[in-house]
Amino acid sequence: MVTATPWRHVDYVVDGAPTVRAVEFLVEVFSTPLNAALLLGGALSILVAAAAYLKYEPATADVRALRETLDGYHAFLPWMLRLAVGLPLVGAGFAGYFFSPSVAAPTRVFQVLLGFFLLFGLATRAVALVGLLAYLGGLALRPELVLASEYVGGFLGVLLLGAGRPSADHLLQQVAAAEGSVYGRFDPLHPLVAKFNDVVGPYEQYAPTVLRLGVGFNFALLGFWNKLANPGLALAVVEKYDLTAVVPVDPGLWVVGAGLTELAVGVLLFVGLFTRATAAVAFVVLTTTLFGLPDDPVLAHITLFGLSSALFVTGGGPLSLDERLAAAVEASPLTTATD
Repeated sequence: MVTATPWRHVDYVVDGAPTVRAVEFLVEVFSTPLNAALLLGGALSILVAAAAYLKYEPATADVRALRETLDGYHAFLPWMLRLAVGLPLVGAGFAGYFFSPSVAAPTRVFQVLLGFFLLFGLATRAVALVGLLAYLGGLALRPELVLASEYVGGFLGVLLLGAGRPSADHLLQQVAAAEGSVYGRFDPLHPLVAKFNDVVGPYEQYAPTVLRLGVGFNFALLGFWNKLANPGLALAVVEKYDLTAVVPVDPGLWVVGAGLTELAVGVLLFVGLFTRATAAVAFVVLTTTLFGLPDDPVLAHITLFGLSSALFVTGGGPLSLDERLAAAVEASPLTTATD
């Protein structure tokens, strides 16, 4: 039986904290003139920078070169995703938790096997499907697993892109497809895998979309639920690690600023706006967390690290606002005239 407790991503960093009413907390933070000025000034600065970029597109040549270079990294995406999902699964298995440190796992072998199969790239798509179903089944029993929702995007991304190369799947497929191959005569899975690849192939382009949705939802949830809606534990983290000594501001401003940043990162990734820049910000936020919280379990964040890196490579992909903006720019009279 699962007790109805708030979902908290930092329960394993601080042991309990006083309950703080969210509305009263936010009113108190925003009613302080300095806090309000800093928060509003930061928000306006970001909006002005975004508007200026859209209007003037500074350093266009640099941005174009960056995009062209990153486009050349797409071949490595399956490998990046396998590492991003496989490594934390192995770590979770040996550490004794089920996807999230907040949920203890009675058995470790299952996750270790899933992780190693993904790292080797063996039966990759089937393993990703098993992992996705296992996570969703666990989520139905333990709702707090929603805090590890980035795994959904990771598993779906692996399912869409497959093993890539280097991988055991690619190696065995090449051997089985070779003319006169002895292995190919006894491998019953190769024809099935080839047919499945043909079915999934047209949908591979949506890998950035599922990654965005998974990572974006996770960041937005962590920012809103863990900090803005339940600020007690976040305030305890600020006090425990003396974060106000790092940046000398009010503890409430620390919590609200971090919560709004994570929420904004999540929303922008979810809708696919300024995806590469937002993914870079997400990576910086995660890095800051690791250096700022010395006893925070690194393995619990590897998936977010890896998927944020993948989004920096892919950009927004299909069904994103970035795609619509790019199409609008291409169709603009100025662009046509320049071409």
